[in-house]
Amino acid sequence: MTTTALRAGFRRGLIELRQSFTTIQDLWGYLFPTLIFLVVMILMKGSTIPGTTFSRGSMTLPSLIGASVGFNAMINTMQQLTLEREDGTLLRAKALPHGMSGYLVGKIVMISGMTLTGIVLLVVPGLFLFDGLEIDALTWVTLVWVLALGLVATLPIGAVLGSLFENPRTMGVVMLPVTALVAVSGIFYPIGELPSWVQGIAQVFPLYWLGLGMRSAFLPDAMAAVEIGGSWRAWETLGVLGAWAVAGLLLAPVLLRRMARRESGSSVAARREKALQRVPG
Repeated sequence: MTTTALRAGFRRGLIELRQSFTTIQDLWGYLFPTLIFLVVMILMKGSTIPGTTFSRGSMTLPSLIGASVGFNAMINTMQQLTLEREDGTLLRAKALPHGMSGYLVGKIVMISGMTLTGIVLLVVPGLFLFDGLEIDALTWVTLVWVLALGLVATLPIGAVLGSLFENPRTMGVVMLPVTALVAVSGIFYPIGELPSWVQGIAQVFPLYWLGLGMRSAFLPDAMAAVEIGGSWRAWETLGVLGAWAVAGLLLAPVLLRRMARRESGSSVAARREKALQRVPG
């Protein structure tokens, strides 16, 4: 990748991110999930974590921050790749020198920016609405490293999925298992309340560790008692997210190069024809 391609991709990502702040559809995409999450957490404020007096709503806030990082990075990356394969954007990028490198850098910048925006929209009101959170210098240090490693671990997963699915209408095939994974990853209730085999499955994937890492940043140390092993398991979080990051960074470029080689004018035209056939006449 040349420096020129890197700069061009970075500028492209910033432009696309800025454009997302000027369209009603994208703004609604930022605000609507945040409003839903805040309402759910407010309804949970009166409930406490079993064995403690700590509000379930307060515990859910950092968990949702972590889940949002993983979910948005994976789903938005996949969605962008599948949509832009169909409309020919990827083919045009492929035709330019180092075009695919610049394209991917742009998507990383844009999706990372979108993810950070969603986190800010969730954190700022959440800090005022929910009690019991502990904010100090260590909070921000933990937030930064978990966020950065979480993005590196989950963005390549989205790229892998985007390289495997050509049709944007197959998003539901991925959304259902990812949503189910969120449900069993201790985001809305302590994972210790779930059967041990479900706990084992959840701990294989990044979403659980992102939620755990964010809880360790914002919750008092006493709340570690309700976690698996009675601790925040920082080293395990680092290890699992790091393993996913390494695996994704090794696999994603291979699949993306293969995807790019297969792109042609005829393949784009064929996908457009199929899309038009689905539109009622």
